[in-house]
Amino acid sequence: MRIYQSRSFKNKVKKMSEPEKDALDREVRSIADDPSVGEEKKGDLQGIFVHKFKLKTMQYLLAYRKVGEDLELIMIGPHENYYRDLKRQLKIL
Repeated sequence: MRIYQSRSFKNKVKKMSEPEKDALDREVRSIADDPSVGEEKKGDLQGIFVHKFKLKTMQYLLAYRKVGEDLELIMIGPHENYYRDLKRQLKIL
């Protein structure tokens, strides 16, 4: 299984501290082991899974989708305006 990252995902991860990156790596490994760990979205975002987890005291959401055998990491961020920004990134609006 190959794991791909979107450009916005890479940019967000680049701004994270080392402990945050380590925690994110653990979450990505758990998703790679079991891609159904996240909640599949409905409607406009059908086929997109969102995994919720905590970094320090903030809850983060990580959007991903399965493409054949591969995993595409689409977006990561806090809950505020997350789905609006996700739709904008996927150009659904």
